[in-house]
Amino acid sequence: MRKWAALGVLALALLLIAVDGTVLALAIPALQQDLAPSTAQILWIGDIYSFVLGGLLITMGTLGDRIGRKKLLLTGAFGFGLASLLAAFAPSAGWLIVARALLGVAGATIMPSTLSIIRNLFTDPAERTRAVAVWAATATAGAALGPLIGGALLEHFWWGSVFVINLPVMVALLVFGAWWLPESRDPNPGPFDLVSAALSAVGVVPLVYAVKEIALVGVTWTAVAAALVGIAGLWLFVRRQQASPNPMIDVALFRNPAFSGAVGASMIAIFALTGLVFFLSQYFQNVLGYSPLEAGLRELPLGLAGVLVVAAIGPVVRLVGRGRAIALGLLVAAAGLTIVSVWAHYGAIAIALVVIGAGVGLALTLTTDAVVSAVPADKAGAASAVSETAYELGAALGIAVLGTVLSAWAATGTFTEAMQGTALVAAALVALAAFVAYRLIPNEKPQPAVRAGAP
Repeated sequence: MRKWAALGVLALALLLIAVDGTVLALAIPALQQDLAPSTAQILWIGDIYSFVLGGLLITMGTLGDRIGRKKLLLTGAFGFGLASLLAAFAPSAGWLIVARALLGVAGATIMPSTLSIIRNLFTDPAERTRAVAVWAATATAGAALGPLIGGALLEHFWWGSVFVINLPVMVALLVFGAWWLPESRDPNPGPFDLVSAALSAVGVVPLVYAVKEIALVGVTWTAVAAALVGIAGLWLFVRRQQASPNPMIDVALFRNPAFSGAVGASMIAIFALTGLVFFLSQYFQNVLGYSPLEAGLRELPLGLAGVLVVAAIGPVVRLVGRGRAIALGLLVAAAGLTIVSVWAHYGAIAIALVVIGAGVGLALTLTTDAVVSAVPADKAGAASAVSETAYELGAALGIAVLGTVLSAWAATGTFTEAMQGTALVAAALVALAAFVAYRLIPNEKPQPAVRAGAP
């Protein structure tokens, strides 16, 4: 029972990180009135969190393996609370940018720790799959709840309230985390490689910047240069891992088709989910005329379906196996996106959101479980970081690629036609990912537990 209580604490931490990634979007108009930021500062306020978070995930995952995941998570929770206070009462745009960067640092310490503690806490494969299902559902629900929570707070309080809401959650996390969470670490970690840590950040941050730049203003020399720097950084990182006796990440894992297929399928599932929320949020407000709070409420079926599908994951895997279940989830999500591409009224979109949420929830849970199960428990932090880096890149690419498609389509027709065309493109990409998952990921089925005393 204690480990399920610990899972509740970890889900609470992840929920906060996921909500914080989307809750600020609705507060931008109020921020502009109060702090008068420049256009560049507005972009940095929105983006710096994901840049820092994505760039430090691999480093923090490996650091948790060395110093202890519980210690790193609780330290990050304390830092997240302090950074939230700095952001809530920021007297200037520059101050707020720094606070958002610190939130990204703290978030990077929390995310890999949650998943790696789950990997060590739940040693039974069937229980671990259920625990990862709760983890994935929390991430999906948090991303969907961000706009709703932000809209509700901003109707009654000032823009800083979207950060103040973090404080009671962090207090609960520190109290119950110190009580219920077990400590775990790699018993033979080797020296910490600062050069590899720097290269991982140099690889990820410029790539995330490049796709966001392309989404906002198109292909520019800045975006191209950032992409080249990111690719070079990742290439050097991989070369260093191959030569190191104590690598941060065992890159040989990517030669395993099942591991690579799971990472790729996870990234595309998040790609579709984030891109969908991006263009539907605009459609609800700009075309259907909903307020931010009303738009957030109408996106709720997506998060609710992602949570409720947890109950069906075990039976589905037992029936068809892991590889086919991941492919099935992606096909279901593609079907939901196809519905959006055909019908533009909210009734059909609500049905589509349920279908997409269920499909993405099923696929994301099982791909995440496949990634963390592919490594020994003492290396869980590094594997968790790979999964979550794919999550961040998928989110950035979803907005960049689908946002670019949407803008190009809208230039030649109505916004509704552009939204439906973009949904069809997303459906085709997710269906392709389903085929890849079907071909690469083994069709494993969970083995029944052996009773104590049985032969």
